[in-house]
Amino acid sequence: MENTLRWSLVTAIAPIAWGSTYFVAHEFIPPGHPLLGGMLRALPAGLILLAFRPRLPHGSWWWKSLVLGTLNVGAFFVLIYVAAQSLPSSLASTIMALSPAALILLAWPLASEKPTARALAGAAIGITGACLMVFTAVHDVDPIGVVASASAMLMSSLGFILAKRWNTGDVDALTSTAWQLVAGGLLLTPVAISVEGWLPPLDGAAIAGYVYVGLVSTAIAYAAWFNGLAHLPASAVGLIGLLNPATGVLLGTAIAGELLSARQIIGLGLIVVGLLFSQRIAGARRRVPRPQPALSEA
Repeated sequence: MENTLRWSLVTAIAPIAWGSTYFVAHEFIPPGHPLLGGMLRALPAGLILLAFRPRLPHGSWWWKSLVLGTLNVGAFFVLIYVAAQSLPSSLASTIMALSPAALILLAWPLASEKPTARALAGAAIGITGACLMVFTAVHDVDPIGVVASASAMLMSSLGFILAKRWNTGDVDALTSTAWQLVAGGLLLTPVAISVEGWLPPLDGAAIAGYVYVGLVSTAIAYAAWFNGLAHLPASAVGLIGLLNPATGVLLGTAIAGELLSARQIIGLGLIVVGLLFSQRIAGARRRVPRPQPALSEA
């Protein structure tokens, strides 16, 4: 159980860092260059991780890195930016909050993790809490944004499950994460430059914002996330991911000096309950019965 708690805390670094990205990007990073921002987020982060673990992929991991880099980084970033430009952040966050359910369902056929009633209940509770925290009534919803957000959610969920399935011990999680980010960044580079050109001159705040997003929200966060996937059931990792929208709401509220509404407090409580469910799931699956001592003969 201690090992499960430790890896849960490590995994939680990722959604908390991702949740803080909303504020950093809004306050410090210049708008209008989402693809370049994604490329500058992914490629340097992958190179930083490679500096700590300088290893080349081998065998099938050459093409696996390309597939995972496309699903989890390259195409994912593009779809997220389309959704961000087309939808209110509350609706986009609500759609992305469905990822725990997608992870649980995809983990069954792809990673042989059959969902339990407790796992499904925990996901339903956590998703309900996330929706309460971030959802507000919206009008004139752009269907392109909805499709982009849903596709990003499904694509990343598939990529996370494939990364878990392919983690057979022949490549460590840090090396796999590094090459995913490098592959995704390289895929984004020609698209970003051809569509957006290059960045304007940056001031110190913008440079600090890019450094934070690249180092904390990408290099450290992705390394923590994929290490968590390697050690925890997909259902538990998916529920931990609900800390992403919760962090975004809490950070925005703290900085704006506003109080949480009753609905948001209830939503946060439901997310905590869902996370407790995931802890019990992971602990139960990893608990090994102690051998019983043999009875002495009379």
